[in-house]
Amino acid sequence: MTRAFAIVLALAAALPAGASVATEPVDLELVLLADTTGSIDEAEVRFQRQGYAAALTDPAVLAAIGEGYHRRIAVTFVEWGDAQSQAVVVPWTVIDGADSAAGFARALLAAPRRAHGPNAIGSALAVAHGLIDGNAYDGLRKVIDLSGDSANSWGGVPVPAARAAALAAGITINGLAILCRGCNGRPVAYDLEQAYAETIIGGPGSFVITADDMERFAEAVRRKLLLEIAGGPSAARLATAR
Repeated sequence: MTRAFAIVLALAAALPAGASVATEPVDLELVLLADTTGSIDEAEVRFQRQGYAAALTDPAVLAAIGEGYHRRIAVTFVEWGDAQSQAVVVPWTVIDGADSAAGFARALLAAPRRAHGPNAIGSALAVAHGLIDGNAYDGLRKVIDLSGDSANSWGGVPVPAARAAALAAGITINGLAILCRGCNGRPVAYDLEQAYAETIIGGPGSFVITADDMERFAEAVRRKLLLEIAGGPSAARLATAR
């Protein structure tokens, strides 16, 4: 049994039906799952983190957070690689304004790379599910946000099983498909956006956004965060109308 799948099973066994460890209300519980597999070099890891840091501190994103019912969201940043390599880079943090967003961004940019190896998307989803189940927040919505430059998965928790478990728990899975023109790895030979749509994302208002290259990554992240914070079917329609 992989570590990721064991986490999900342990959480399920520890909590009786209807039980929750959540205590603090937020508008959104958001796990940012960032690809740091073998096709992503150190410069690209830094570039991705810079994109997330810029997006989380963007005035439009902060304004969207302030328009929520609770006016705060809970976010954690996780890097994922192979079946045994998923690591929390920034733990759960409440973002409720410019100061907390800046603190999250500083922590993200200061941390070393935490994950390596080939793609194990199912294990990454399982770990994200466990982080949502085991946190101290009660979100109106729960979202796993997976970025990557491939839909392939080798070893670990099967993607269909991890996806089904998350969806059954009321968690929405969104995707950022990095088309990898100019990335370290070779671009995939299939429609990555379609593969994400068919095999990875799911749940109410789920969507995929693409980044054609690393230069457009930061804007794609910003747009995706705005949609996730807004939530609901209208966000999905906005994503498909890009």
